[in-house]
Amino acid sequence: MTSAAHPRATLAASILGSSLAFIDGSVINVGLPALAADLHAGASSLSWTIDAYLLPLGALMLLAGGLGDHFGRRRLFLAGLATFTLASILCAASPTLSWLLAARGFQGLGAALLMPNSLAILGGEFSGEARGRAIGTWAAVGALAGALGPVIGGWLVDRAGWRSIFLLNVPVAAAAGFLAWKYVAEHKDASTAAPLDAVGAGLSTVGLGLLTWALTAASGPKTGSGWPWIAAISGTAALGAFFRHEHRLQDRALMPLAMFAVRTFAGLNLLTFFLYGSMGGLVVLLPFCLIKIEHWSAVAAGAALLPVPIVIAVGSRLMGKAAAGHGARMPLMIGCGLVAAGLALLARFGTGAISYRTDALPPTLLIALGMGACVAPLTTGVIESVAADRVGIASGINNAVARIAGLIATALLGFVFARQDSTVSFIAGFRVAAAIGAASAAAAAACALL
Repeated sequence: MTSAAHPRATLAASILGSSLAFIDGSVINVGLPALAADLHAGASSLSWTIDAYLLPLGALMLLAGGLGDHFGRRRLFLAGLATFTLASILCAASPTLSWLLAARGFQGLGAALLMPNSLAILGGEFSGEARGRAIGTWAAVGALAGALGPVIGGWLVDRAGWRSIFLLNVPVAAAAGFLAWKYVAEHKDASTAAPLDAVGAGLSTVGLGLLTWALTAASGPKTGSGWPWIAAISGTAALGAFFRHEHRLQDRALMPLAMFAVRTFAGLNLLTFFLYGSMGGLVVLLPFCLIKIEHWSAVAAGAALLPVPIVIAVGSRLMGKAAAGHGARMPLMIGCGLVAAGLALLARFGTGAISYRTDALPPTLLIALGMGACVAPLTTGVIESVAADRVGIASGINNAVARIAGLIATALLGFVFARQDSTVSFIAGFRVAAAIGAASAAAAAACALL
């Protein structure tokens, strides 16, 4: 395997494309209060503005990676860019909430095509040390994009309204598309790629969608309707059918269940679920609280979480070396414990004025240090827990688990959003959510120990 003919352009295209998904996953959080006021979004609908994006991203990411192997990674990357760009324009032009939710789902589909194929392009175009440097740069810039997204998005919301945050994607996508079309070579390997498991992808999407709808609907006005229960039971049945289908396909499955027989791999994915579930609630709820209840500007609320991605970007390199030399267990235990402590401190928020320096910054720094200690060892542990020919699918499964954890956490936040008309009631709900997040992070620490 040779290095890319145009290494800088290839790396730039991959970074710009994947950055769209990183940014859009976080930038919407600072626009939620303005969006809710403009489109008259209720508690359950507010959760869906995020979950409509996370659902296809988490459920279809593994299938999208397989599509790239079969039909060409550059082709799927460009298709993802086109889908994401069109969806972003539709989001910005949304006249109603239903229109916005449909466009957000379309965005999630584009992101699912972009994420695995942007990384696969680097794997196919670079080799040896050049591949390691390229992937390291890709990860670092992705963390930086996640850091700057809420700040830039907050500034745009304050100056031009929430619709402008979606239009920000268009020039970035255009630049990525031009570079990929002109400089990136096509790679596919249908002869060795695993068969496409479209049935598995469909069952998982339907199951997760029904469960998410049931959770968000339960947070809305109590009408005595039994539809949430029917959706929950149907979603559980669909996921049960998914697991039976995957077991029957064995190594040809979208998610080979035999991999979970390895205790370390199963434990690390359980840790991922608890840790990213706790973080998924935090990154949505804290900015919303600061804007809606404390009347902070959107840019200030976006900057409140800035330490988290910055410390992750800086600390991942150091902790990656520590995990390689001494194992992943201790960094993961300590990191998850710090995240739990930070969330427990957030549970002390009162109804008075919140000071960033004394109330928000200390817990945010603890959470940032904890995540900085966890991200690289978690990735290393997942890779080292499986055979070399399973690294790609193992990494994809772990990434999907993280997205699904955020999906479920966001759905549960509808119970807090439903309290936003009363400051006292909302802060009480916020504190309960932070306490549950702390317990979830503590469970992740227990997974690392065991």
